[in-house]
Amino acid sequence: MLNLTNLSLTQRKAGFALILMCWMNFALAATPGEIASFFRSVQIDDPGTVEKMLAGGKFDPNTIDPVNGEPGLTLALREGAERVVAVFLAERKVDLERQAHNGNTPLMMAAFKHNKPAVLAMLARGAVVNRPGWTALHYAAASGDDEIAAILLEHHAYIDAEALAKFTPLMMAAREGHETTVALLLDAGADPRLKNTEGMTALNIAERADKPRIVALIAARLAARK
Repeated sequence: MLNLTNLSLTQRKAGFALILMCWMNFALAATPGEIASFFRSVQIDDPGTVEKMLAGGKFDPNTIDPVNGEPGLTLALREGAERVVAVFLAERKVDLERQAHNGNTPLMMAAFKHNKPAVLAMLARGAVVNRPGWTALHYAAASGDDEIAAILLEHHAYIDAEALAKFTPLMMAAREGHETTVALLLDAGADPRLKNTEGMTALNIAERADKPRIVALIAARLAARK
């Protein structure tokens, strides 16, 4: 416990202020039931409840859901809760770089979920495009969203970014069989000669995934380089 007995008047005032702040934070702490209700409201796209609870001061907009391991914005994006996404994006204190327990950021989730408006809104607010490991471009490539991939490249996304096991966005698009995305990345300068930790190129990965059209496309581009 803080002992204020031997302190000056100024120090005592500061001590009392600290005690009051701690008490207020404790008093405002959300209960487990309120936390569950908050994230349930996020999932079912209930913007009124989410906005009210955020305004009440009990919820930091960057709080992590103890069940899903995601901040509210990422959870809303994953669930397609568009009205709640808008609430979070309008919240000044929302942290666009807040990571879920698996490392996902809101921009990554928006790219994977084909949510172009959210991608544009977050980029306008300075969301980080390039980071170590998985990036939003990997996610756009994996989901085959050419438009979002192009937008990210316009915002200087590193086209040959290496994620876990040295997977590049091109490898992700090839594995998932997204022919137009593979073409887009190759046209933008992706290097098809790069290898992952297994020693496999995007072409090898497409072969393993039984994507003959992707194999033919990459093979043709490699032949054209010779």
